[in-house]
Amino acid sequence: MEWKIVVDTACDFREIPNKAENVTYERVPFSLQIEDKVYVDTLDLDIDEMMREMYASSEAARSACPSPEAYLSACRGAENVIVLTLTGGMSGSYNSAVIGEKMLKEENENVNIHIVNTLSAGGQIDLFLLKINELIKEGLSFDEVVSKVKEYQKNTKLIFSLEKVDNLVKNGRLSKLAAAVVGLLNMRMVGEASNEGTLHLLHKVRGEKKAISTVVDEMIKAGYKGGRAVITHRNNENICKKIEEKLKEKFSDIEFITVPTSGICSFYGEEGGMLLGYEI
Repeated sequence: MEWKIVVDTACDFREIPNKAENVTYERVPFSLQIEDKVYVDTLDLDIDEMMREMYASSEAARSACPSPEAYLSACRGAENVIVLTLTGGMSGSYNSAVIGEKMLKEENENVNIHIVNTLSAGGQIDLFLLKINELIKEGLSFDEVVSKVKEYQKNTKLIFSLEKVDNLVKNGRLSKLAAAVVGLLNMRMVGEASNEGTLHLLHKVRGEKKAISTVVDEMIKAGYKGGRAVITHRNNENICKKIEEKLKEKFSDIEFITVPTSGICSFYGEEGGMLLGYEI
């Protein structure tokens, strides 16, 4: 039985670790426009160059979600298809995937396809990808995989720490009021993905040390008891290592995976940003 896992590039994994033999992995890219130059979030994207151009420009940079046709093309060729998209609360990617699903069903009414509005980004989507791959490896049916993924989604969360929020404000994903002091006086924004899939500010804290302790405290408060966590970062391995160390002081049984951010997550997480998905 052939499977496809299709993701937009808000999922940071370039490939699936220990991928099941009967799984094909397809990434459907966002595009990012800085002045008159368009960057496509493919595997060969030079993210460092894109970020340099973005900070050098005085104009607001923009992102564009994948088209329905891009989803249609990515989803073809397998009996069972699971799609993961960036939260519908911040992007049209989920809606594009739904239209792509309808187009696919018109071509092949027998295909099994399920689209997950992750209500999140970065590390939490990465958790879903790992879980789906494991469930397929177990030999579960399509309906069983879908059911277990829905349950798993209820038992995961995303927390993030951002040093810059320029793009979130410019693109209407975050209010100017909420972002007023971030980037000044060494302040950082610690927040989470809300149940509706929007960004929810929890704290504005001063300095990396305070950001780390706040992230760990919020994870424990939300129900983290050890286990798997995926942290994605934009040029900030230091904060990843320190969060891991602090968590391991409290929990002996922890699987902690660190991944560099994709183009779209770098675009919105910006320099120094991190997005941590974890199980509760």
